[in-house]
Amino acid sequence: MPPPRVIGHRGAAGHAPENTLAGLRRAAALGVRWVEFDVKLSRDGHPILFHDQDLERTTNGRGPVAATDLADLRRLDAGAWFGAAYRGEPIPTLDEALAALAAHGLGANVEIKPCPGRAAETAEIVVRQLRAAWPAGLPPPLVSSFDEAALAVARDLAPELDRALIVGAVPADWPARLERLGCGALHCGHRDLTAATAAAVTAAGITLRCFTVNTRTRAETLFAWGAASVFSDRPDRLL
Repeated sequence: MPPPRVIGHRGAAGHAPENTLAGLRRAAALGVRWVEFDVKLSRDGHPILFHDQDLERTTNGRGPVAATDLADLRRLDAGAWFGAAYRGEPIPTLDEALAALAAHGLGANVEIKPCPGRAAETAEIVVRQLRAAWPAGLPPPLVSSFDEAALAVARDLAPELDRALIVGAVPADWPARLERLGCGALHCGHRDLTAATAAAVTAAGITLRCFTVNTRTRAETLFAWGAASVFSDRPDRLL
């Protein structure tokens, strides 16, 4: 079963703190069938759901994620910044996220979001865990990344998993990049996308998905241009 037209971005980031179990639960409650979330490593090599390189924006911690052990990350509050109702929400591990996907019947786009210098290590740990612990009964995960080194590791370790290259604006050499990485999909920022570029991508047999789309009007335009899916902080507006 391919990803649906509307995918919850970082869970449902407009409704609950991003990359948390609360966000996954909220996405499911909104009727979302697939979610996207980011995975990087703690200092001691544990995969966690987190987007930024540093802790300040979405937790009460300080400093780089890459310099912080899992035990210390787990003591942080990753929900209070979003709202009092989420005070005490922890940074989840990938294992916990997989359990939440199983509990709520959610498919997932797992974005490998490595800390600087840790692309290969992050991709190897994440992909091995996905292969070993992906919940039975769910559609296979889609693996994506901005980092081409991470995608190359994913290609070599798990060629059976679908992969997507993420870009902001679509670069002129996108066909060569996708071919080199064995990616069947391109995920791009929607703001700089044109109808002509979308047509070129889809005419080549590549699946096009766009982020981060929070209005129905823009989503309908992108679908008309050939986009297969959009990632949304507020998927309920588009469902």
